[in-house]
Amino acid sequence: MSKAHLSDVRAPYKDGDHLNESSLGSKNPLKLFEIWFDIARNTESIKEPNAMTLATVNGEGQPSARMVLLKDFGPNGFVFFTNYRSAKAKDLEMTPYAALVLYWVDLCRSIRIEGSVEKLPVAESEHYFKRRPRASQISAHVSQFQSSSIESRQALEDMAAKIETQYKDKPIPKPEYWGGFTVRPKKMEFWQGQSSRMSDRIVFVRQTNDLKTNWLPGEDGWCFQRLQP
Repeated sequence: MSKAHLSDVRAPYKDGDHLNESSLGSKNPLKLFEIWFDIARNTESIKEPNAMTLATVNGEGQPSARMVLLKDFGPNGFVFFTNYRSAKAKDLEMTPYAALVLYWVDLCRSIRIEGSVEKLPVAESEHYFKRRPRASQISAHVSQFQSSSIESRQALEDMAAKIETQYKDKPIPKPEYWGGFTVRPKKMEFWQGQSSRMSDRIVFVRQTNDLKTNWLPGEDGWCFQRLQP
């Protein structure tokens, strides 16, 4: 497709589903997230409902974004795992804030999350690592310095074979440089697309005394309002 035609690309959305302030399902965004996520997870055409964009900023203010997998969520926030020597982890060490985006195209829905970030306790990272497929455990050992250059695919395969031999008939331990992060949300936005592009946007923030007008009371310390599309 020529880029000259991109301005004509316009997909119809799933009309009929609207976000109404009076019938959101929950006025706690973490509970509303769970409702939406369960729908996405049970939609057969959505193969990875937990795929999300993670945006970080380094010490110089340069943003970066990449896809990661959501591995847990609850009252404390949203958890993903990575190499602590990776570029994303270095960004988070310097600037411990991040943004997440989950987009489910078949539902015409997305959720944006912004918040502070902290490392998951080692015991929790170890618990998850033990549940990973053995090949994924080996991969974590192979990628000692994620995003650093390597001479060939064969070099990766050779390292994987060496680690497999080293831990033959034994459990593979979690590398000390690998673990989880928790994003603790301070802001969450729910978007429901409409073909007219007059889409629904409902944003939640933590309730504070300095909030101005148009905010509606939510639950569990949250408030919310509708945004212009």
